[in-house]
Amino acid sequence: MSTTIQVRTQGGKGAGTITLDEAWFGVEPNTAVLHQVVTGQLAARRAGTHSTKTRAEVRGGGAKPWRQKGTGRSRQGSIRAPQWTGGGVAHGPRPRSHRQKVNKKMVALALRSALSDRATSERVVVVEGWDFDVPRTRTASECLTALDLTGRVLLVLDRETDMNAALSFRNLPGVQLLERSELNAYDILCSDWLVFTRQTVPGAAEVDEPGPDREPQAALTDDAPVEDAQAEDAPAPVEDAPAPADDAPAQDAPVASASAEDAGADEGEES
Repeated sequence: MSTTIQVRTQGGKGAGTITLDEAWFGVEPNTAVLHQVVTGQLAARRAGTHSTKTRAEVRGGGAKPWRQKGTGRSRQGSIRAPQWTGGGVAHGPRPRSHRQKVNKKMVALALRSALSDRATSERVVVVEGWDFDVPRTRTASECLTALDLTGRVLLVLDRETDMNAALSFRNLPGVQLLERSELNAYDILCSDWLVFTRQTVPGAAEVDEPGPDREPQAALTDDAPVEDAQAEDAPAPVEDAPAPADDAPAQDAPVASASAEDAGADEGEES
């Protein structure tokens, strides 16, 4: 079922409608995947620099405090053992990574589930665009009031076109700024409102046009002559030797006349 919402200006007036993509805003939220992805995201934020010293790293305690037997006390080998005050820590935390393996498909499903949950709750607002000539926090606060947005607001902006808007909204408490590529399930679930522009709505069509310095790649069509391309790569044929002309003297004629003269000389000697 497609969801159509009203597009509003930054002053709160209507500016048409937009149909949200069902692939992003119309899926059934998967709470199990949401929990696993959010847990992994929070775990990855941990620095993992916690550290304690073991009995081998604590300074001192090299000598045995007293002899093994005869004192009536329990045997001790070092005053830096874990049971001593000021001693090392047994099985304490060590620096490590808390990252959890989360599949890319699960991250994508969690993002779509969070967006669908906010769309179902009618907590998605699409603005025609932010028109800030200069960065001004007071104007940004007036825009939130005109759009009737209270609580925690997540603004999805474009770095190229919404720079003045980002500088205006960043000082307001309760407002978080993200780019379209930075959308994640945790920040969506932590916010009360999602505010997009027409350019930053997930699922919007994107056209990759070639730049002025880049020519589009020519596609090989079925009508292109393949034989010409093969002919260019093929080696040039070897030319046949020219056939001898009819007027040229035959190479075997002198040999035939010589053999006739020798036969005549033999007949004269016999006679």
